[in-house]
Amino acid sequence: MAIAEPQVPFSTVPEGAATGPAAWLGSDMATRDDWIYALDGLELAEIDTALDGLHKAGRKAPDFAADAFVLPILSGRLAQVRRTLETGAGLALLRGIDAQRYDEATLRNLLWGLGCHLGTALPQSAEGEIIGVVRDEVRALGDVYQPWTKPRAGDDPLTSRAKARSNGPLRFHSDRCDILALLCARQAQAGGVNRLVSSVAVYNTIRQRRPDLAQLLTADYPRSREGEEIGGEDLVYHMPVFASWHGHFTSHYSRTYVEAAARLDRIPDLTAAQDKALDMLADVALELSFEYRLQPGELLLLNNHVLYHARSAYEDGNAGDDRLLLRLWLAHADSRPLPPGFDVLWGDCRAGQVRGGIRPA
Repeated sequence: MAIAEPQVPFSTVPEGAATGPAAWLGSDMATRDDWIYALDGLELAEIDTALDGLHKAGRKAPDFAADAFVLPILSGRLAQVRRTLETGAGLALLRGIDAQRYDEATLRNLLWGLGCHLGTALPQSAEGEIIGVVRDEVRALGDVYQPWTKPRAGDDPLTSRAKARSNGPLRFHSDRCDILALLCARQAQAGGVNRLVSSVAVYNTIRQRRPDLAQLLTADYPRSREGEEIGGEDLVYHMPVFASWHGHFTSHYSRTYVEAAARLDRIPDLTAAQDKALDMLADVALELSFEYRLQPGELLLLNNHVLYHARSAYEDGNAGDDRLLLRLWLAHADSRPLPPGFDVLWGDCRAGQVRGGIRPA
């Protein structure tokens, strides 16, 4: 059954090509280092002092706030990074932390402490998970998918959460938070390469090559909540992939959720053109992206409104030498306003609000 092409208010459709520092190409970004921040000795010493204070006070993440993780110098740098994420290229990398010096519990305190200076942490699951632990827990996708490709017909569909916790690849997507923070504790023996792409550049390229498909992507697509959230009638919601509001671009995309909605009998099939538009988005995202393999101790920060990220399959080493990332979803005070109707996913469309995340059951 074909679904009628939905209409959206003109004010939410990007007018012309989207511009600004977030409209970068991967081929350029791969050679730039202005998004990389090397922590200096004083900043690293501040982190150690803050961690030592937590240890002496017997405090552990997530049960402390920024006032318990005092960073006299680094807090200013983090505030600048947060603003740059919103108004600049939309990505940042902090490096210099020696991850081997800390156990996993201390790294959780470290990430949480830095996160407290960047924004407000959001739940990542209906169980209220606030610090995500990304490692191979599923061990089911390595021989099923190839890096960067979409699932083949007949593959067993898993939720996005399950895929993230396997050693298989993740397709391009954005998370339901303003800022994604990923701290690499250990990297895989092989693979585990991240791909990053500007969703602004993706939109501009599709608009230039196939304006008809770009227009479809500014109209509603059905998405399933994949059982992650409570609310029967809200199991499926509708949102465009690309939108703009008062000059602020935003994109939310995960084909996994669109495919999950399509499996429900009560949801009409996408048109062939709508499907082709998603195919083109995936192809253009791969074309315009660049690769970066996180090293232990590096903290990657992404603005989900202007970036998609993906991951290649990976192979772990021996027990205790597996790939381990710690993850935060953050809302922050410098965030952009979102179009009317986006509260169905974000909870609040106003700028600078605590929004996003998954509502705990």
